[in-house]
Amino acid sequence: MRLEQGDGTAVTPRSNPYMRSGVRGCRVLITGFGAFPGVHFNPTARLAAALAAVRRPGLEDVLRIAHVFETSYAAVEQALPAVLADVRPDVVLLFGLATRTPFLRIETRALNRRSALFADVRGCHPMNVAITPRAPVALRGNAPHQRLAIAARRAGVEAQLSHNAGGYLCNYIYWRALELTAGQPLVQFVHVPGVRCEPARMAQPRSTTLDDLTRAGTEILMVLIAAARHAALARMRPVAQRSAT
Repeated sequence: MRLEQGDGTAVTPRSNPYMRSGVRGCRVLITGFGAFPGVHFNPTARLAAALAAVRRPGLEDVLRIAHVFETSYAAVEQALPAVLADVRPDVVLLFGLATRTPFLRIETRALNRRSALFADVRGCHPMNVAITPRAPVALRGNAPHQRLAIAARRAGVEAQLSHNAGGYLCNYIYWRALELTAGQPLVQFVHVPGVRCEPARMAQPRSTTLDDLTRAGTEILMVLIAAARHAALARMRPVAQRSAT
């Protein structure tokens, strides 16, 4: 399988020994966004690719696929359902950039709204404020939010829970992912701060780097995978009990 990034670059998933043996292993979809008006460099594209390639114990049987969306409502609306259907993930980890926030934001819910004030990369301003008419005001995420924040802090990156994912594409993709998956798989959106691009000697001493985000993202990913595996085992127990009777 090859998934296309927003910049046209193909992403090839890592080989999975569980897939080769015919046993379905854990699947993870990791997404980021490309540039958007006023922001020429979006670190979430590189972050998604880095997390799909990182090596550490516990990830050997995990198929990780990175996908970078063009920062437009049409791209998300068209591509997200297809990507979810192709990957059939157990975990969906979505990243977006929050330029005015100096820490990671673990978003706990998606709001049923989008702002008409900010155009996407295609110049589109949403006509309707509600994403889904007559739907709830918010959809709560199904991931262990507090544990994710603790995991990021353990990696040395400040993280806080957030109850407002905004009114732009970040909130939109979070809402759509929760809506499309209806409780399964685990879906989590994380806002990241801007990263330091200039040489370290010229940068602010406490500014965030891509390595910082990758380290924190890896810890978040490990917590989500563990939670997804636990949920899968919990779903299997009643089936096993019925089969034994």
